[in-house]
Amino acid sequence: MFVGAVNIRHYLSESLLLNGGHIEDGVRPSERRKGIATQMIGLALDECKKLGIDKVLMVCDSNNIGSAKSIINNGGVIENEIEIDGIVEQRFWINNN
Repeated sequence: MFVGAVNIRHYLSESLLLNGGHIEDGVRPSERRKGIATQMIGLALDECKKLGIDKVLMVCDSNNIGSAKSIINNGGVIENEIEIDGIVEQRFWINNN
């Protein structure tokens, strides 16, 4: 059964630096609230470390409390909120040393 997916971007373009980040994740709705996203992000951070990415950017909608918690659980610290096309996005940095 497909539970979720995670993408790692090795480099950030100008638009990904603003709204996208290094790691993007998604979990099947029926599998949410089980800690899966937190685990996926942790594994992705391990891979980022292997790639030499020491400071990792993650972005989520400000109303997506579950995503924000998963990012914070992995050491994410909010830098700011920005509005893009009427949607407020939160930008988190994770120190991955």
